[in-house]
Amino acid sequence: MRPEGTAKVNTFKIVLDGWRAPGYDLNMFKTRMATRSSPKAEVTERRILDAALEMFRTRGFEEATVRDIAAAADVATGAAYYYYPSKDSIVLAFYQRACSEMQPRIEEALAKAPEGLEGRLKALIQVKLDYFAPYRGVLRALLKNGADPAHPLSPFADNNKAIRDVDVEWFRKVLTDRGVRVPKDLAPHMPEVLWMFQMGVIYFWVTDDSCGQQRTARLLNLGARIVVTLLRIAGLPLTRPLRKVAVELIDTVKGT
Repeated sequence: MRPEGTAKVNTFKIVLDGWRAPGYDLNMFKTRMATRSSPKAEVTERRILDAALEMFRTRGFEEATVRDIAAAADVATGAAYYYYPSKDSIVLAFYQRACSEMQPRIEEALAKAPEGLEGRLKALIQVKLDYFAPYRGVLRALLKNGADPAHPLSPFADNNKAIRDVDVEWFRKVLTDRGVRVPKDLAPHMPEVLWMFQMGVIYFWVTDDSCGQQRTARLLNLGARIVVTLLRIAGLPLTRPLRKVAVELIDTVKGT
């Protein structure tokens, strides 16, 4: 008999619906099939996911097995495979859960952030660091796979585009909400450039062994300041040739 619930990792969809203040219809998460999971099934699913994350943190992703994860979650191995067909599917479910749970936190952080791009940029990225702090060991265990764009667990992978699009849309909002002046030739690219800046900060943070990750805090402060300064300089007419090269560089990296 199959365990209760109809949760399937591969049914996750995100619909970008544009920003509609004051809510966050920016993204609408559908993580269930039409038939809603029972409360018991949702608890079981969450217990398996939490047990897996702890095992990834303590043993490493490669060393952990679904059988061991099921034992730690106090469920049958078959039940664990029903909810999560593989370890990869567990990690993808973690990404999806993180993205969903961070949406109201981001909205609140931006509402309280200082005026100006620098303060809002730091507030947005800080939400990610704060949310992932309990899972820093998990992210560290996933670095090998996460750095390979061809691997399904990489944030750069095609199968994670929906989550990536939600994130990029927040950077677009940060740029447009306060009327940040961005040269027209750079404007279409800046949300993704800021997303890449964020990913660099997160990667540095995951590997930062300084006390309380103080080096990351300094990196974020200085990096955000440099981004704002470069955008101001980019608006000068004399920088048009440089902007053209920058756009070509961005297109080359994106493969367009």
